[in-house]
Formats: sequence, structure tokens, C-alpha cells
Amino acid sequence: MAMLGAIMVPHPPLIIPEVGRGQERGIQATIQAYHEAAKRLASWKPDTVVVLSPHSVMYADYFHISPGRGAQGNFGAFRAPQVEIKVQYDTEFVDMLSHKAAGCGVSAGTLGERDSSLDHGTMIPLWFLNQYYEGYQTVRIGLSGLPFSQHYKLGQCIQKTAELLERRIAVIASGDLSHKLKDDGPYGFQAEGPVYDEKVMDIMGAGDFGRLFDLSEDFCAKAAECGQRSFVIMAGALDCLAVKAESLSYEGPFGVGYGVCVYEAEGAAPQRDFLRQYEERVCAQAARRKEAEDAYVRLARQTIETYIRTGKKISVPDGLPDEMYANRAGVFVSLKEEGALRGCIGTIGPVRNSIAEEIIENAVSASTKDPRFHAVREDELERLEYSVDVLSPAEIIASEEELDVRRYGVIVTRGSRRGLLLPNLEGVNTVQEQVAIAKHKAGIAADEDVQLERFEVVRHY
Repeated sequence: MAMLGAIMVPHPPLIIPEVGRGQERGIQATIQAYHEAAKRLASWKPDTVVVLSPHSVMYADYFHISPGRGAQGNFGAFRAPQVEIKVQYDTEFVDMLSHKAAGCGVSAGTLGERDSSLDHGTMIPLWFLNQYYEGYQTVRIGLSGLPFSQHYKLGQCIQKTAELLERRIAVIASGDLSHKLKDDGPYGFQAEGPVYDEKVMDIMGAGDFGRLFDLSEDFCAKAAECGQRSFVIMAGALDCLAVKAESLSYEGPFGVGYGVCVYEAEGAAPQRDFLRQYEERVCAQAARRKEAEDAYVRLARQTIETYIRTGKKISVPDGLPDEMYANRAGVFVSLKEEGALRGCIGTIGPVRNSIAEEIIENAVSASTKDPRFHAVREDELERLEYSVDVLSPAEIIASEEELDVRRYGVIVTRGSRRGLLLPNLEGVNTVQEQVAIAKHKAGIAADEDVQLERFEVVRHY
């Protein structure tokens, strides 16, 4: 069998004795479990070890795979330059994986390297492994801002590449858990932190990888996790395989969660096709949303589906509510995919002759011109969630005390710079957060004074 197994491990630099200088004794359970996981992986005698690292090059819409013949790095950034790691890359595997990913619609390859040095998310697992095994080749893969489903698909491509090359491989999913476990920790406390760690250790300890899709992007962001996407790629690499899953340790004494698990592949298990099951749920949810959508959302969806499939912008259709023809207003069209923002473009005030025209123009822009995202692809259409916000006229206010993060959106203005944030957004819980985000969008410094305006919206789902 080409896919031998995988391990899930953290990467705290202080776990390296020359870096920790005694502090590593505070995570002794993690150290012991790490050694055990490395021994297990070594016992499988893989030809190639694929390392998934959150600290390699990361792009919003692209997976970076190790270029060249090899690389090296050291812990100089952590005051231990004498500790060095060198790897030889499996160039044949990298080439085949890049080709396979392209064929599966996954944007991945060797372009865009900024620093050829190995990152600590890669070096720490290999430091442990090198104590028990040598002579293997390596493939290093960075994460991306793409949806979890794309990470899982990349994992599937890893498995298929190993099969095509008849390469015996093991995967290392490098990643810490929440960084928000304790008030006195380096990143403070967030209620979602310990909840995330409990959920993930339950999921990963049982090898029930399909439940990783149930953890929303917003929840993961609030928990300030590090390894979620590494774990999802690893799950994809174990797609349709029975695994012997074992949780070896969990602890978080320094305010960051460290979990260690081992997965030994035990043969085919077609029922463990977690991505297919997830996509069936997504399509069923999309069908229910479509049945319940109102005329505003239906117009945005039809506009985008037509434009992405044909490149043509629709005309204002007949049969809409009268106010969509007669009224003018600013409109924002927002798209989400798998719970994560996929595009949002709008107008603060009316620019076109009717709300219907405003929706059509902004829907096209939200799907193709939001500078934060690449244009929507046709294969994404069934997974998109739509909302349309119709804005009331904005009014100038004297202070933040006149804002309500649930009721009012905010516009901040300083000179020619202007930023807007809609009301009642997931993850924005205070007026201070709302104003800070609006300032950031406008390129206004946090300490700069601004003119404040507020507005209300009617939100259509």
C-alpha cells in the first residue's frame, strides 16, 4: 500500500532542547508522545515523507509545494543556529503532484517561493524523525486560504500521486491547536480556544475526519488555531482508507494547545469518503436555500450563475417586486463558500436607476472583481451562499456611542479615504471592532480621527 500512515504533531520551538533551555520540561508529555509518533512513522519505512506546514509560504488561493532538489534551515531565529535540518526533495513526486492537482482543479505548484529555508513547522517534526530514521526524501507543502474542501482534495491528490509512482509515503500534519487557552498565555484567552481543542482532539483521536468540516472558518479564527488546514489535507491523504487512530497526548500549559496523534493505514474503506459526504450535505443545503430565497437573492444568484457560465450580464428581468424597479439605494452583494467570505462588493449610495440594476452590477463585481479573491469558478457555484443588503441613506453621527454593531453599519472618512462595514456581521461583536475594521479597510490608522456615519440595512438571504 502506497499510503502507510500519518502523524499529527505540534511545532513549539521550545521543544528543541537548545531552544527551550529547560522550558521544554513543561511539556514533557508532548515530548514523550512526539518521540513515540516519530518511532511509529520510522517503523513504516517510507520512501518519502510529506510535511504539511502552516509556516511555509502561504497564499490565499494557491498551495506552494517545495521547489528545487532540496533545502535546509536552522533555528537561528530562536537563538539556536547550531541546530540544522537538511532535506532532499522528491522532485518526481512534486512534479507528479503538481500535475495531478491541476487535473483535479486544485491550484498548487512550485511557483512563488520567497525563502528557500526550511520553516520551523517543517524542521521540528523532522528533528524528531531524524533520531529514528534516515534516507527518506521529503515533500514540503504550505497551506492556503482556500476552503477546507480544496485542502482535502489536495490530500486526495497526494494519495493518488503515491499510488501512481508506487511510492511508499507517510504524511506529517504539523500544527498547533488553539493559541487562546489562557489569560496569561502569549496570545490571551478566547472562549472558543479550549472548545476548539476539545473538539479537535475528539475528532482526531477517533479518526472521524469528516467532522473537521463542521468547524466553521469563523470558529477556527476565533480559536486562533494553527493546524486545522494541515489536518484536513492529512485527512484527504487518508481518504477511503481504514486507519488505526490513536491519540497519544494533549496539553496546553503555556496557553497554546499541543496534540499528538498517530494514524496507521489498514486497507481500503470506501465508506470513509468524507469529502463526498460533505459535498452532498452542501448541495442539499444549497437546494434548501434556493427554495427559500427571495427575489433579491434570486436575482443576485441568477446574475452570477449566468455571468460565470456565459460571460454575459443579464438584463433586469420581469416579475420582480415593484420596489426593485421603482426604488434606488446602495446595495451590497456578499458571497460565502463553506462559511468563509468569497466576495463582497457594493455601493454606499445609489449609482444605477433601480435596486434591480444595482444588484446585477454589484453581483457581477462581487463574483469577479473583489481584489481579495480570484474570480468565482463554475464548479463553485453550487456551494455559494448569497446575501443582499439594501442600505438606507447614511447619517453623520457625533461619536461611537450612537452606533450599535447589530443595528447599524458604519462609514469612516478621513480626507479622501473612506471605509465601510456592514452591520450584524459574524465575528464582529463590538462597535470598537467595527470601527477598527472599517478604518483598516480604508487605510486609516487606528489612532487617526475620522468622521463617522451610520446606516441601516435590510438584509436578504
